[in-house]
Amino acid sequence: MRDIAVFSGSAHPDLAAEVCAHLGVPLSPTRVSRFANDCLEVQLRANCRERDVFLIQPLVKPVQEHLVELLLMCDAARGASAGRITVVMPHYSYARSDKKDAPRISLGGRLVADLLVAAGAGRVLAMTLHAPQVHGFFSVPVDHLHALRELAAHFARYDLSRTTVVSPDLGNAKEAAAFARLIGAQVAAGAKQRYADDRVSISSVIGDVAGRDVIVLDDEIAKGSTVLELLDRLRESGPRSVRVACTHGLFAAGALKRLADQPDVLEIVCTNTVPVPTEEHGVDGRREDYGGKLRVLSIAPALAEAVRRIHNGESVSALFDAPRGE
Repeated sequence: MRDIAVFSGSAHPDLAAEVCAHLGVPLSPTRVSRFANDCLEVQLRANCRERDVFLIQPLVKPVQEHLVELLLMCDAARGASAGRITVVMPHYSYARSDKKDAPRISLGGRLVADLLVAAGAGRVLAMTLHAPQVHGFFSVPVDHLHALRELAAHFARYDLSRTTVVSPDLGNAKEAAAFARLIGAQVAAGAKQRYADDRVSISSVIGDVAGRDVIVLDDEIAKGSTVLELLDRLRESGPRSVRVACTHGLFAAGALKRLADQPDVLEIVCTNTVPVPTEEHGVDGRREDYGGKLRVLSIAPALAEAVRRIHNGESVSALFDAPRGE
């Protein structure tokens, strides 16, 4: 593949290297340095002139550092006369700031979208946005992928004849229903009310879960408070088994350990859109397996195929559009 250049920020270089391996192109080097006054400087250390440039950077902790780094990468590529700049953002953390649900609050999802476009982004490739309408915040084309097929392929190894996919809330019910159709399962949803970032209440579960194999599906798991609350409600109905799945496994503040410590949770499945947080590693640097419950699926092949199709001017939606509702 000629006339393509792929760069990675410091947020998730392992994912960028895996994407490049599937594309069969080298990962171009990037230098990130810091001035004495704490300002960042980014240098793209490969030719960008008239090339199709892809910048891979999920917005993960520290989010603000990685955001500014991405903006500087866009600016550097534009200043180097890149033919087109595509931001590959597997996780857009500011997508949660998508509505004005209190007086005098900022809409971070729209603001950051404007910043990326102002910095030079001509296209965005994202994965499982918190709400699908967030891609409307961007004034440039957005290819919105999902990880439902990767998750479905994983769960296909089990007997799914008595399976119910449970969304923690009604907002994620559409994605849960699409996933349930992929694996031929029923769907249910929790009746959730959020009081704070880490305090929620789920009064009931709407749907049939008694005596069934439950897959709890969410777009992301941060502190895990919603999933833990949902597990309490599910236990009242007596499911036969429980597995937890999400696209973005942020697992902040020890959430992964808290979930793995639940004796009735058989498996925790996520993708590698974000790296496993460093605090989730053992003292000797090895990744904890949490009783063998953690499964991390790679979305690098899907991202690589999307990058290839964008570069060649082929349809991306033909591969990655979520199944339409009937």
